Amino acid sequence: MSSFPASIDTVETQEELLRRPTPALVAMMGRLKGDVLFLGAGGKMGPTMARMAKRATDEAGEHRRVIAASRFSDVRAESELQAHGVETLRCDLLDPAQVAGLPKTPNVVYMTGMKFGASGQAPLTWAMNTWLPSLVCQHFNESRIAAFSTGNVYGLTPLSLGGSVESDVLNPVGEYAITAMGRERIFEYFCQTLSIPTSLLRLNYATEMRYGVLVDVARKVYAGEPVDVSMGSLNAIWQGDANAMSLLALEHASTPAWVINIAGPEQISVRRAAETFGDLMGREVTIEGDEAPDALLSNGQKGHALFGYPTVSLQQMLAWIADWVMRGGASLNKPTHFENRKGDF
Repeated sequence: MSSFPASIDTVETQEELLRRPTPALVAMMGRLKGDVLFLGAGGKMGPTMARMAKRATDEAGEHRRVIAASRFSDVRAESELQAHGVETLRCDLLDPAQVAGLPKTPNVVYMTGMKFGASGQAPLTWAMNTWLPSLVCQHFNESRIAAFSTGNVYGLTPLSLGGSVESDVLNPVGEYAITAMGRERIFEYFCQTLSIPTSLLRLNYATEMRYGVLVDVARKVYAGEPVDVSMGSLNAIWQGDANAMSLLALEHASTPAWVINIAGPEQISVRRAAETFGDLMGREVTIEGDEAPDALLSNGQKGHALFGYPTVSLQQMLAWIADWVMRGGASLNKPTHFENRKGDF
């Protein structure tokens, strides 16, 4: 695998990096049997993950369909998937008839869910995060499923513990986190009753140049806005590494469901990240609030041991993001609201 550039100068350069498979993923795609379907593939991670799956399949010398299903409100994302050999299907996953019409592939990556706006649209949040998984499980009852979850299901954990581990008791706070736990429970139920091999992927947090917790901090520093440090620490992982680990989790799907944290190795101080961005950007840093003794933190060591250490370091991400923001790089304009300690999104 080629080395990483000193800076990321275009969206196209980033896209290439985000879909670049690891050797372990290429090997796994050589072993995996059958086609792969991504549900909810039109979001922040889906397009690059589906293209990574296709590229890893090709590099492994295999022939399989890689299919992305979504409403595809972003037409550009759909056309780019098609240009890279990924088949696309337009589907409203809340319509049972449309779900019933999806091809029954041996492998399913479930990416759909609702987070932002959850507190103001509770009924839709519950439908998306708990009812929809039951439709999917009943239709794909002969598939293996890797289903996205979130580190928010753990709730706040003392910084001294080094992040929540997969065996911890869940303690979700707020409508989003509670329904995310509900999503896991629905997948676990059908995993048990229908013997569907399942992996639950607790992500915390994927980062690229246009979106992520580090991007939020960097943009505040560059704009001269105060950085709230009440959520004093965070996790961040390069989205390309999160893509690869999520796909590798397909091979570990089992009954009962197998759980994995997908998180970076560091417990990152928000204050220190802001100060680093200040140094890199030549900006004064304004801090507001005081660090709490607990935070939303996940321990990713289990995933690192199984899938390999993340290929992109924290230092590399900080440098890339600082450079991107200073050059006026594109933004998805979707703040993560990572600083929210009450679970309101």
